[in-house]
Amino acid sequence: MQLFYAPDITPPLYTLGEEESKHCVRVLRLGRGDTLHITDGRGNLFCCEVTDDNPKRCTVRVLTTQAEWEALPYRLVMGVAPTKNSDRFEWFLEKATEVGVGAIIPLETEHSERRVFKPERGDRIITAAMKQSLKAYRPQLHPLTPFSEVAAMPFEGRKFIAHCAPAQSPAGKAYLPATLRRGQAALVLIGPEGDFSADEIALALANGFEEITLGTQRLRTETAAVAAVVMASVANGLEIK
Repeated sequence: MQLFYAPDITPPLYTLGEEESKHCVRVLRLGRGDTLHITDGRGNLFCCEVTDDNPKRCTVRVLTTQAEWEALPYRLVMGVAPTKNSDRFEWFLEKATEVGVGAIIPLETEHSERRVFKPERGDRIITAAMKQSLKAYRPQLHPLTPFSEVAAMPFEGRKFIAHCAPAQSPAGKAYLPATLRRGQAALVLIGPEGDFSADEIALALANGFEEITLGTQRLRTETAAVAAVVMASVANGLEIK
């Protein structure tokens, strides 16, 4: 299946942008009568037929529409501190999109190594990963957000903070895949290489976060973040293809 992204698509006829038109006609060599699929990134999958194979303005006709195509049976929001090396955080964006995530919030923390985050490139990486992994839902990428705002924001679901310090709560740290139940919405926070500060952990706990561990191995920020996304998927009974 060839998947294209068009957030503004409206049936029955739609004209692809110049870049997508060129990819469709010149690269994939699709012509009149051929079929392709388009998603709006909001769960709708459109099966379309090419009616005009102009490489600058390829026009298609929507044949069928599937709503909520392969929707995840859970909601996952990841709050992750961007790494000093931007390539490593971009790798996380790509892999999290492939596995499945609803939203990503870059965190500005006390120990952050990167305090400037430009979402334009991140958005392009997410879009490419969505198309490559044939998903109809595009994760939302938030702007860089102070930790205190994320800790205090309303969230209908369970909230978790992963850190390397000794547990501060009487309950201790739970292993994420063992405590997360199927269908539960989850917000998971992953800190920078220097970890969350003691004040940040205390603030999170005061706002209803649960302390978690991702296992006994020490992981880099981006590895821990991807591990948490995979654990959430497995906890919800999904197989990684």
